[in-house]
Amino acid sequence: MKVLITGITGFVGSHFAEYLLGKKDIELCGIIRWRSDTKNINHIKDKPALYESDIRDFVSVKAVIEKIKPDRIFHLAAQSFVGSSFTAPQETLTTNIIGQLNIFEAVRSSRINPLIQIAGSSEEYGLVHEDELPIKETNPLRPLSPYAVSKVAQDFMAYQYFKSYGLNIIRTRAFNHTGIRRGEPFVTSNFAKQIAMIEKGKQPSVIKVGNLDAIRDFMDVRDVIRGYWLSLEKGTLGEVYNICSGKGYKISEVLDILLSLSKVKVKIEKDPERMRPSDVPVLLGDYSKFNKATGWKPEIPFEETIAGLLDYWRKNV
Repeated sequence: MKVLITGITGFVGSHFAEYLLGKKDIELCGIIRWRSDTKNINHIKDKPALYESDIRDFVSVKAVIEKIKPDRIFHLAAQSFVGSSFTAPQETLTTNIIGQLNIFEAVRSSRINPLIQIAGSSEEYGLVHEDELPIKETNPLRPLSPYAVSKVAQDFMAYQYFKSYGLNIIRTRAFNHTGIRRGEPFVTSNFAKQIAMIEKGKQPSVIKVGNLDAIRDFMDVRDVIRGYWLSLEKGTLGEVYNICSGKGYKISEVLDILLSLSKVKVKIEKDPERMRPSDVPVLLGDYSKFNKATGWKPEIPFEETIAGLLDYWRKNV
């Protein structure tokens, strides 16, 4: 089975590559940009077949798809940081929407019909009312960032290509996930790095924070990528599935967990630069539909994930 991962050098892509390399009878392929930072996959770089392409460029995407002729595509490449989407909305929309369009059109022109998993996001739900919690897949989508808008567009485009052209697509909406190699801008990783820097005397004993009141449904990236694989193994074509833990944490609680794992005494300081023009107050999901379809459920305790992330930064600052 030929499996293609777009965004293989990213946080989720690198974990997914590790997961698939542990399976038998899979020929793993990945798309990388010519200027990609490959540090996330340096330990496995010689194992998957890597192809240079930019998903925003149809010609290069078509050439790779025609050469590989994948049986399964996991589309993970994206501009994935919500904060950056406010400062670079055009890049976010172009990368996420046009990039996916190029993949679909390359598949169509190559006259193949692989199974395709589209990695959506809980950010698509955006503004959720209290009486709508926990969030089911049928909840209205009220995006509150350019990133969220781009993921809604990807989601609807995937459904349209399934209905219009019969592409074998399944959509997933993963809620917040973290783990080792999580990008520094993301809140769990940012807090963990700041604590590690303070422990080593490389930063004053002040932790800069943004909105600590937001509530998010966190889980381990390894649970998420297991869900991605199961979505194509057991999911129904054309459907959309939440992948989440069903448990909400205030961002302040996440910081408290991290601080409980350290002996440093810190001052918490709000940083206006970390506040967004609009923020999603609560994202708390319901994964019962996905569980019924695939048997998936989260397995790794969040506290274990957070401890591993802090240890990762202690070794890397």
